[in-house]
Amino acid sequence: MNLNEFYKFIIEKGIETDPRGKENVYKELEREQRKFEKLNPEEKIEFDSEKLFNPYADTRVLYGNDNEKIESIFVGIDVETAEILLADFLRNRGEKIDLIVSHHPQGHAYASFYEVMSMQADILSQFGIPINIAEGITEPRIKEVKRKVLPLNHMRAVDAARILNFPFLCLHTPADNHVNNYLQKLFNEKKPERLEEIMILFKEIPEYKEAMKNGQGPTIISGSKEKHAGKIFVDMTGGTEGSVEAMEKLAYSGVGTIISMHLSEEHYKNAEKYHLNVIIAGHIPSDTLGLNLLLDKIEKKFGKLKIIPCSGFRRYSRH
Repeated sequence: MNLNEFYKFIIEKGIETDPRGKENVYKELEREQRKFEKLNPEEKIEFDSEKLFNPYADTRVLYGNDNEKIESIFVGIDVETAEILLADFLRNRGEKIDLIVSHHPQGHAYASFYEVMSMQADILSQFGIPINIAEGITEPRIKEVKRKVLPLNHMRAVDAARILNFPFLCLHTPADNHVNNYLQKLFNEKKPERLEEIMILFKEIPEYKEAMKNGQGPTIISGSKEKHAGKIFVDMTGGTEGSVEAMEKLAYSGVGTIISMHLSEEHYKNAEKYHLNVIIAGHIPSDTLGLNLLLDKIEKKFGKLKIIPCSGFRRYSRH
């Protein structure tokens, strides 16, 4: 497997598990193609051509040669300069590292990651919020996140990888799609009646079981274990937290419980205001689960990889 095959496979599997449905994702890619064709020659030079096949702005090869052979990968939830220096230290001790993988975006993928938030409107519409309202409440939040990331120094880790000559890739939404899909299917099938039953299901998942030992496990922050779960909305993909207004709309559309990786104080207060139960599954174990599900598919397709986990990631194989 080379770096380009690794990257293209991640995108393919991200699309397959996208909560919008892969047909809708392909329609978005077709719209992007039509948009590209209408550009003048100068605009085409500036256009990010990867958008024509990759719908996830937060997932990119940040540095490296497409033909680079990949057999050993160094994987972390957050990979910044410190983690890249750690990888270099290990390499100098004889550890073979062909690729560094960060879950959270860096470089260009970080500067543009707010673009994936547009998928949140489609997800909300699947839970009973009219698409025009879902788009209306999502757009201001996307602009807010864009303003927050604009002044940041996005290229620090990418520069470190380039100087030390490490192929470097980040995969965000494709992994988040996997954990979102996995948990939503689990709760749809098991149909837990109360929050306590949801917590029991979490304890059966190794990533969450391990996180509980470290104080990072699932926590009920709104409601109590005796409360009825009602309709469960797993909210773990789409870049980052969406609109605060979504809490009211979800409550009125019939959602009883939200399961999320994390939640701001403002979102939490709005959830309580509209009597929504909220379980925070845990940011790091949720990211870890998404990565593990995706890595399982990569190894099934291309064969066993040597995986060096770091920065909060723990490898659990399901094959």
